Amino acid sequence: MWEIIRQRTEEALWNPRADNAPALLRMATRLARFPYALIRDSLRGELTLRAMSMVYTTLLAIVPLIAFSFSVLKAFGFHKEVQPYLYHFLQPLGPQGVQLTDQIIAFVDNTRGVALGSVGLALLIYTVVSMVQKIEEAFNFVWQVQRTRSLGRRFSEYLSVIIIAPVLMATALGLKGTVENTAFAQWLLDIPAINDTVLLTGQFMPYLLVILAFSFLYGFIPNTRVTFKASLLGGVVGGLTWSLVGAAFASFVGASTKYQAIYSSFAIPLLALIWLYISWLVVLLGARVSYYYQHPEYLRRGRKRVELTNRLRERLALLLMYFVGDEFRREKPHWTTNTLANHLEIPADALAKIIGPLENHNLLVTTKDGVLMPGRDTENIELAQIINAVRHDSSEAQVLKSSSVERVDQIVTDIENAVGEHLANRSLRDLIDG
Repeated sequence: MWEIIRQRTEEALWNPRADNAPALLRMATRLARFPYALIRDSLRGELTLRAMSMVYTTLLAIVPLIAFSFSVLKAFGFHKEVQPYLYHFLQPLGPQGVQLTDQIIAFVDNTRGVALGSVGLALLIYTVVSMVQKIEEAFNFVWQVQRTRSLGRRFSEYLSVIIIAPVLMATALGLKGTVENTAFAQWLLDIPAINDTVLLTGQFMPYLLVILAFSFLYGFIPNTRVTFKASLLGGVVGGLTWSLVGAAFASFVGASTKYQAIYSSFAIPLLALIWLYISWLVVLLGARVSYYYQHPEYLRRGRKRVELTNRLRERLALLLMYFVGDEFRREKPHWTTNTLANHLEIPADALAKIIGPLENHNLLVTTKDGVLMPGRDTENIELAQIINAVRHDSSEAQVLKSSSVERVDQIVTDIENAVGEHLANRSLRDLIDG
């Protein structure tokens, strides 16, 4: 039943005649593709599993993260500016959110009050960086990115954001309050039109901050290039959805008196778990919107695993080495797993299955920045070596050891010899030069 509905929906949304429809209908059809793709991806269960894993990660790292941020802000005298945002994040939990926020702040105060020492500080930083790494892995899954940042980039980029972002946010809020108290600002506020505009802006400011925060996450966290428009669209959709869902969840909590009576003191952590799960699911769905906006060609099929046949593995290996070798010979190496996967229009995780064997046979190397380069001079890389790298695996000897038939083995050997004879003395350089 679901398969029939899916097919008919896709036929309606991707009907070629829709491109010749009136502009309004054409725009509505294109916009409808996004919620369809999000619902389809949610029903597949991959995003929900990622959201559940992020709940566990958040529970482990939320106190160290807040403690670290508070410690940094306290050094600049801004530590009191973060607490209201924590109240705002847990506001959908109702009175329980206030209690939970107070408990978290108490934990943070205890953490700050204890002399951690060098080992304790190192563990604190490691916990914070590990949490951001888990978030990056979830975002990379959404963007079909295979490789995460290197260890050095994780600490430098993660810590710079964790340290600088709260300070900039608190500084901006402090400057806002200072500017509003100046005589010139008070004179402007006496003008009715400007005063009404400022009041209206103040009402939308929390939503704007949420949108900007979501947009920053979508643009910075994935280990790939995300365009400004894609991150902003994801931020708008994710931020507004999170705010609306938060309001609906707050109404649910306020109306569920029986729910709280049944679970008693367990209601607070239970509601917090549910809210964390919903929040992460909304965040991942917003990231998916950014991905589909930047790569609309995947809207219809979504994230599907590519089954690599032997022929496809060999073809991809030759294509990969051709592109990498050609750019290397022109002294313009720039291909990464993600950019090359986008160029070949295949998922990055499928291409990684080709890159791995080539690296194991020293035919390909990956720099610390993720750039792919030939393992040696293109003249010294034989095409037969590229084919053999993706056709053979070290584990196959154990699998075939107990199921070997001499006549079958001979046929396989003949096939390999035929390929080797045809590609004899032909190098990657010959392939590039044509």
